[in-house]
Order: sequence, then structure tokens, then C-alpha cells
Amino acid sequence: MKVAVDRSLCYGSAECAHRAPAVFAFEDGYGVVRPGAADAAEDPRTREAVLEAAEKCPSQAIVLTE
Repeated sequence: MKVAVDRSLCYGSAECAHRAPAVFAFEDGYGVVRPGAADAAEDPRTREAVLEAAEKCPSQAIVLTE
């Protein structure tokens, strides 16, 4: 799964970094994908956290692709 944050939509709730800290970080007021974290999203528990972060993102800024 590829994970990205659309910065044009993100308004900095930090929900992603709270729900999946292995994949997301909060930098300069926005959620970002940690470098190399796409590989971490292959772990079943981390993948579940990423899916939850995408679902709960208030700005719907998380983009997931297979």
C-alpha cells in the first residue's frame, strides 16, 4: 500500500500521527508520511492503524493506493 498526505487538504489535526506514529509524523503544522514508512504499512497491525487514520482524518487528506 502506498501512503501519502495531500498537503492542500491537510489542516493539521495531527490525527494521523496520533493513530499511526510509525507511518505519520507532524511537521511544520501538517501531517507527513515518514521517509520509508510505506514499507511499515505492510505489517498487519500498522496497516490497520493507517486505514483507521485515513478513515478518521477530519480533512480526508490521507491518500491510500495499492
